[in-house]
Amino acid sequence: MDSFKIGYFVGSLSSTSINRMLSKALISVSPPELEFHEIAIKDLPLYSSDYDNDFPPAGRALKDAIAASDGILFISPEYNRSIPGALKNAIDWGSRPWGTNSFARKPTGIIGASPGGIGTAVMQSSMRSVLSFLDAPQLNAPEAYIRFVADAYDDDGSVKDEGTAALLRHYMEEYSAFVQRVLAANAPGHIGDREPDADKLNR
Repeated sequence: MDSFKIGYFVGSLSSTSINRMLSKALISVSPPELEFHEIAIKDLPLYSSDYDNDFPPAGRALKDAIAASDGILFISPEYNRSIPGALKNAIDWGSRPWGTNSFARKPTGIIGASPGGIGTAVMQSSMRSVLSFLDAPQLNAPEAYIRFVADAYDDDGSVKDEGTAALLRHYMEEYSAFVQRVLAANAPGHIGDREPDADKLNR
């Protein structure tokens, strides 16, 4: 069976983030064909076009990590009914300079946990708008808005509650199938130019 490299973003910078725990739980129940590596965001400066001609090391590392990924998974809290600032900043870095959008045609998934009943639904809606603009295909169903219950997880991220494990397992199985469908559609010979558009770069 082929394997697929999945880069994942954790949208919280907190060392005690429940979404970091969720990331461990998702990895623990994922199909064996998915291989995961975290794409770090905490060392990125705030994006400015002043950097476009000479990206700092953290910006180059982020774009390289996205490029090395077959798919991208966003695991994030919701801040003020939207995307956490650190995660949005990372997305801005990954999409620039103009004409070198690293997210284009990467199959993406969005999931998040919250102590409240809304389960990051509004953040995910905001993310879908951003990813649509970036030409990043999204797993639209199943949706996963996780109300975090600490007792459902061990400290290492393994899932103790079978209902929670079944939900997360189903999500990751569907995400794996989605990644494979998108990559097949992006095979050589299909419409889509992976090279930067020189005219856009010169605008």
